[in-house]
Amino acid sequence: MPTDTANGDSRRSLWLRVREYAVPPSMIETATARRRTGDWAGACAAARFDVDLDLRSVARTHGRDLASRVRDDLRHLAPDLLRWHLPRIAPDGLLRPGLTVALARYGTGPGPVHLVARTAPAWADAGQRVSLALWDGARADAGAHRHPHPHPDRRFRLDLHRHLWDVRRTGELRTRSGAAEPQAGEHRPDLPVPRHCAEDRWAEEARLLFHAEGLPAGRIAIRLGARRRLVLDLAGDGAWPPVPGNARPHGPGGAAGLPVLPDAATWVPPDLELLRAGLIGADRLHPLVAEALVPRHAPAAAPPGPQDPAGRPLVVECRGARHRIGVVDGVLVALDHDPAEVRREELLAALSGPPLPCLAAIDRAHRHPECLTGVGERLAHGDTAGALAVVESLLGPGALLRDGPLRDELERAARQRVTYGLYRADLLGPRTDRTIPDHRRSGHHPRRPRARRAARR
Repeated sequence: MPTDTANGDSRRSLWLRVREYAVPPSMIETATARRRTGDWAGACAAARFDVDLDLRSVARTHGRDLASRVRDDLRHLAPDLLRWHLPRIAPDGLLRPGLTVALARYGTGPGPVHLVARTAPAWADAGQRVSLALWDGARADAGAHRHPHPHPDRRFRLDLHRHLWDVRRTGELRTRSGAAEPQAGEHRPDLPVPRHCAEDRWAEEARLLFHAEGLPAGRIAIRLGARRRLVLDLAGDGAWPPVPGNARPHGPGGAAGLPVLPDAATWVPPDLELLRAGLIGADRLHPLVAEALVPRHAPAAAPPGPQDPAGRPLVVECRGARHRIGVVDGVLVALDHDPAEVRREELLAALSGPPLPCLAAIDRAHRHPECLTGVGERLAHGDTAGALAVVESLLGPGALLRDGPLRDELERAARQRVTYGLYRADLLGPRTDRTIPDHRRSGHHPRRPRARRAARR
C-alpha cells in the first residue's frame, strides 16, 4: 500500500473516532438549548469550558465598548461547535495540549486584545476541558502565568475562521471549505504538496490573512509537516496553481519570519473528507456543520443513548447449555443458576477452583473495559457521564465495580480531575516549588551549603 494511501486511511480512522466520541450528542443538545436562551455561560459549562474572564473587569480595564464586543461574541459562541473544530493530535484524537487559540481580535497595533481558548498541558488535562480568557499582549493575562504557551499560536487562528465557532457565520463553512465546488480539495499529483491539502483555497485564504494583518500581498509560509514548509509568493498577480518559482519547498528555517497560513486553511476539513469518502453520514455531524455542508439535509432525531439490556439478557455457553445473564434489581446476575449454587461456585473459585462460565462472564464484564464498547474511548475524551451510562446499562446502576482495569481507569480519571483543579488554582505545576518540593520534578537544584559560600568571602 502506498504511503499516502496508508496515511489517508489512518487520518480518516482517527477522525471517525473523534466524531464518534469527542463531542457527544448530549453535549451538543444541552449546550445548544442553553445558548438559544441567552445563557452563554451555561452553554460553556455544558461543553466543558471554564470561563477565565469577568466582563466587569474587562469594562474597567479596557472600556465598555470592548466589553460590549466581547459580550456579543460570547453570546454567539457555540462552545460545542468550537470543541468540534479544535486542533487534535494522533493517535487518539485528543485535543492538542498546551495550546492557545485566538477566537477574536479587538483593536489593532502592537498589542491587540484577543479572546482565546486554551487547552491544559498534557500532565494536567482532565476531561479534555478548555478555558476561555482574554489575552492582552501589553498586560499579564489572568491565568496565563500557569499556562505553558499563553500567547495565541500563529498556526491556529480561528479569528480568521469565525465560522468554526460563531453561529452568525457558520454558513461560510461551505465556501471556505470548498464544499460548494465538487472538484475542490481533490489531490493534484502535479503540485509539491501531500494529500488532504486544500491547495485550491490557499491563495484566497492567504489574501484574507494579509488583509487582517494590514500587509501587502507577498510571501507566506505553509506548514505541511514537522520539517516541511512551502513558501507561496502572492506578489504581483499571485497566480495559483503555482508556476515554476512561485511555490518552493523549504525546511523550517527557510520560512522563518514569514506570515504563516493557519492550519484551518491549509488542510481539507476532515468532515468534508469523510463525507466525500462515504465514511460518515450527515446525521453523525454536528447539526451546524451538517447544515452548512449538506444544505438540503433534514436533521434526524437524536440518536438514543446506551440501551438497558435488562430485557435482552446476554447468552453464555455454560457447561454444555446456553445460560442467560441479565440485570436484576440493578445487579448483573446469572439468571439460570439458583443463589445457593452461585454461592458454592463463588467459594470454589475463591479456593482456586475452575470458575462457573456464567460467573466468569460477569467477572469479565466488571473488570475489563474492552468488554464494554466505547467506555475507554469516552473516558479518554472526557465523557465520564457517557462512560458511566454504558457501564450502568450492562452492570446495572447499583453494581459495585470489582478490582480491574475498568475500575482503575475510572479512579484514574477521578484523580486527574483533582490534578486539574490544583493546576487551575495555581497550586500545582512545574514552576510551583512549594507544591512540588522534589528538585528532580520541579527543575530546582539545591543551593550550595551556606558555610561553603561564607568560606569563599
